[in-house]
Amino acid sequence: MKLLYQLNAAFTALILVLMSITAFFIYSLLMDMLIQDEQRQLEARADILVDVINDQTPSSGPTLSQLIQDRNYPILLFDRSEDIVLFRTMPASLAREWMLRYDEELVNQEVWGGLEERYVVYDFPLSPQSDQVLVMATPLNDLQAVQSVFAFRMIVVIFIGLVLAVLISYFLTKRLVTPLSRLKLELKKIEKRQFDQLEPVEATGEIKEVDQSVRQMANELSRYIHSQKQFFQNASHELKTPLQSIQGYAEGIRDGVFEGEAAEKGYNVMVNETERLKKIVNEMILLAKLDSSEDVYHPEQNDLIQLVTQAYDRLLPLAQEKGIELKVEANDSFYANVDGERVLQAFINIIKNAIRHANQHVKVETIVRERDVVVKVSDDGEGIPEELLPQLFERFIKGKEGETGLGLAISRAIVERSGGSIQAYNEQGAVFEIELPKG
Repeated sequence: MKLLYQLNAAFTALILVLMSITAFFIYSLLMDMLIQDEQRQLEARADILVDVINDQTPSSGPTLSQLIQDRNYPILLFDRSEDIVLFRTMPASLAREWMLRYDEELVNQEVWGGLEERYVVYDFPLSPQSDQVLVMATPLNDLQAVQSVFAFRMIVVIFIGLVLAVLISYFLTKRLVTPLSRLKLELKKIEKRQFDQLEPVEATGEIKEVDQSVRQMANELSRYIHSQKQFFQNASHELKTPLQSIQGYAEGIRDGVFEGEAAEKGYNVMVNETERLKKIVNEMILLAKLDSSEDVYHPEQNDLIQLVTQAYDRLLPLAQEKGIELKVEANDSFYANVDGERVLQAFINIIKNAIRHANQHVKVETIVRERDVVVKVSDDGEGIPEELLPQLFERFIKGKEGETGLGLAISRAIVERSGGSIQAYNEQGAVFEIELPKG
């Protein structure tokens, strides 16, 4: 069953249950309300009769009997001490039955029964000193007829309300389900990798947020698929080049094409290309492990400022060899729960990259804040080409004088695995900022 019909059925069932429960309680309470209202009316009539009885004179107008008969009041007046019926407008058998049962059963009761019928009654003594009791009654059948009419009308109202509720529910759920159906079609496009055919879904609230999240996911997935294709293309190229060199020299030496110094040179090229191939493979394996494996990353408490100093000490000879002034500003300590060897490797990769592209000097600053530390590496080189910035940390993306194109990708993977972030931009030269949180 479609979601639209499921929601409509659930909403209709809920409304039906609520209306049924409400109608049941109203119907149950209605008779009590009618009885109480009828008793108030009987009390008002009784007051009028008492006034007539007390004020009646021979010249005052119609007699009490005439007044009662004209108004068709079911009335009983009896003497409880003498067991004598003084006045009645009901069958004698019923009047005598009520008089005899009054003291033991009927006194203070709202509904009296007799002659296979029930009555709503109001009884009271005519005076405190008198044993005479006046009883006024209304057949309960009259009230039940009113109750039945009310119940019928209530059923009609419930039916109309249910129809309106179903129509409103259908309209509202259709507005809710339609964007979900559209979103389902957009997900089908993502499943088929038709990223260029995605269209925004007109919706509000949480569905709009889900649509935005789906579109962001599609963009990330498209970028990931593109980067994977580019990765395999670049990887095959990077691996193919040293393999071709090795194969070419190996076949030349085997066939006697290279002899003497040429053969010696071929051996050296083969060794160098083997080392380069080994380095590429190891870095690819490291990247794969950083993305998926827990065994390659072992966090513990480490002083990040000390790791920056260690990176400086290891790269100082390289900077001096290239004639680059390497300056580090690191004073305070900052401890974080990271893998020290991996984070040190990331610092070395970033600083080494800056030394490679600098003209005269490289500056490393550490900015210690309350909850994190920022390591800023800047050089005075030509900067990062604008077209290279968006994909600078992708695999096999090499800038000028780049080696394998995996160093920055490894650095980003290590920093993100440590819970931090890394970014690059241009000022006088290239600037790399690594932000790592306190652990």
